Order: sequence, then structure tokens, then C-alpha cells
Amino acid sequence: MEQAAITAVGLAGKVAGPSFLELFMLADLFTKAIMLLLLLASVWSWAVIIDKSFRLMRLVRKANAFERQFWSGAPLDELHRKLAKRPDHPMALMFATAMEEWREAPKTTDVSFNRGLVGRIGRVMDLTRDREVESLETNLSWLGTIASTAPFVGLLGTVWGIMNSFQAIAATKNSTLAVVAPGIAEALFATALGLIAAIPALIAYNKLSGSIDSYANRLSSFADEFAVVLSRELDQAKVA
Repeated sequence: MEQAAITAVGLAGKVAGPSFLELFMLADLFTKAIMLLLLLASVWSWAVIIDKSFRLMRLVRKANAFERQFWSGAPLDELHRKLAKRPDHPMALMFATAMEEWREAPKTTDVSFNRGLVGRIGRVMDLTRDREVESLETNLSWLGTIASTAPFVGLLGTVWGIMNSFQAIAATKNSTLAVVAPGIAEALFATALGLIAAIPALIAYNKLSGSIDSYANRLSSFADEFAVVLSRELDQAKVA
């Protein structure tokens, strides 16, 4: 009974096979290059994911705080004085640039001039929004690129590993599992690395793209609402 147990342990140790590091060390130069490329792609994608996720969370939190101040009924000039020197998020920057345009424009009761002023302020906010959203989308395309190409790069490593296995069979004229197993293991490891890089990148790309689009729509809504507020201010001044 004890001998059977010892034999089972020995077999289990043999079945365990080489570790991931050993698979990498046993691979040839081309396969190692593919593995390193996929590993770097995975690290880079996670860096982008973490950076964009935390940045979006911070921007949404600041937008919530700003909108509470904006709709609190406080005078716009007072809010502008607080934010003009350090607008640290896109919504505050849109407000600051719009207020600069508003304050520099001459005050008049001319309807066509005021209509043009509101339209000009709206365009200023749109340009600011587009610039800030474009900055927020920087490096996001890398996630889509990694998600679409990493499986194929891993597949290239798979094909290369299988080719090595067939070459080993031809060289040794031996088709036993011990001969073909190393090449097949390298091939499967390359495929696994490709999927490890691609799957999180694909999920994060879809999620972050949707979150950025939602945030951009929120900025657009604020620009429209602020234009309405300024238009109302002009109408009140005209009546007075």
C-alpha cells in the first residue's frame, strides 16, 4: 500500500511538468520574443486601464461637485472667481472659458448681437469639450489594438511551436510524447499569453469607451444648459 502511494506521488510529480518560467526558458529566440511582446502588451494595457479608470472616477466626482455649486443659486461671477485660476477638470474649464467670453463681450440690448454672443459661447464650450475629451481618449486606441492583435500574435507562437515539434520528430525519427511535448507546451503557452493580453483589453476598451462617451454627453448637456442660462440672463437684462 505504501509503495503504491509512493508511486502515485512520483507520477504526480512527473505529470506536473515544467513551470511557466521553464517553458519560457526552453523556448527558442523567436518564441521568447513573441512571449515578451505579449507580456509587455498586457502590462501596457493594464497601465492604460488603471490610469483611465481612476481618471474617469476623479472627473465624474469633480463634475458632481461642480454641478452642485453651479445649480446652488450662487452668482455666476462668484463661481467664476473661485474657478478661473485653477479649473482642474473639463466641466470647470468649459465654464471658465465661457465666462471669459461672456465678460469680455460688450453688454447691449441688440437682439442679433446677443444671439450671436450665445452662439459664440456655445462654440467655445464645444471646442473646449472636444479638446478635453480627445485628451481623455489618448492611448485608449491601444486597448483596441491589443485586443484585436494579441490573439493572432499568440497564434503565431502556436504555429511556430508546432513547427518545432514536427522538426524534432523529423530530426529524431521519434514521435513519442516526450519529443513533441515541449514544442506543444510552448505553443499553448504563447496562445495563453495572447488571450491573457487580449481579453482584459477588449473588456476594458468597451467599458471605458462607453464611460467616456457618457461623460462627453454630460459635458454637452452642461454646455447646452449653460447657454440657456446665459440667454435667460440676456433676456432679463433687456427687459430691465
